[in-house]
Amino acid sequence: MSKARPSAASLLTSLDDLFTTQAERDEAKLEPILEIPLEQISPFPGHPFKVKADGDLAALADSIRERGVLVPALVRPLGDGYQMVAGHRRMAAAELTGAEALPCIVRDLTDEEATIVMVDSNLQREKILPSEKAFAYKMKLDAMKRQGKRTDLICAPVGEKLTSVAKLSKSEEDSARQIHRYIRLTSLIPELLKLVDDGKIAMRPAVELSYLSQREQASLYETMVSKNRTPSNAQAVKIRKFSQEGRLSPEVILSIIQEEKGEKNKYLSFPKSRIASYFKPDTPNEMIEDTIIKALEYYRSLQRGKER
Repeated sequence: MSKARPSAASLLTSLDDLFTTQAERDEAKLEPILEIPLEQISPFPGHPFKVKADGDLAALADSIRERGVLVPALVRPLGDGYQMVAGHRRMAAAELTGAEALPCIVRDLTDEEATIVMVDSNLQREKILPSEKAFAYKMKLDAMKRQGKRTDLICAPVGEKLTSVAKLSKSEEDSARQIHRYIRLTSLIPELLKLVDDGKIAMRPAVELSYLSQREQASLYETMVSKNRTPSNAQAVKIRKFSQEGRLSPEVILSIIQEEKGEKNKYLSFPKSRIASYFKPDTPNEMIEDTIIKALEYYRSLQRGKER
């Protein structure tokens, strides 16, 4: 008689097992902790959480040198070796110390179970980039879909009930609507997504821009770089509307992106090349502005003279 597989819920709560000693594991009849050679452990495919060679990783490596790996990693059997499920940073830090093996718990997990455990174990971290959450939530919902659950989240309109995500949000710190927003970020091109991670584009305008085609996003990014501007939420909404109407061109993008945020039509701008023939190349902008204003005042006085 085959042994029944544990439920997804029991797999998630079993993450607490990673913090038990071997004696406690023996008493509870849990899997043993094994020293597995690092060369036998492969990373989780499409792992959305970045392992950065920063000060935190260096501090973890110092801790491992002094006290060893206090929390074992979680791996699953894969071919002739193992696949990392939870513990990528610990493995990277162990490699920095020159260690050849890593203490691990070996657990037999399906692709879907491993994905859910991998995502949930990493979402407990304090510092998580928007892009990391975006792809993590998408991976988890895709795994849930393969397990037979509804995941109509990605294309759901604002007013539609997000039943599947509402269930997911009960175990996450983010609401169902916020999870929806995060997953929309996976439709951004890498250049725009990096601006979100860097805090240069806020979540709401980023979500609006995620509905643009890849070509439109690339054109928008080029304009943003050339003009050193990022769109506000109102501008992003307008850009998306033009895209939906099939009227979004590079010229329209330029026009919208040059509008002053929150001060529509307060400023007028045009290419300096249009007035280049009237001024020396090194003429300060303030002097150009004053000259144009004086010229307009003179022109208006001439018009009034004609009227009289």
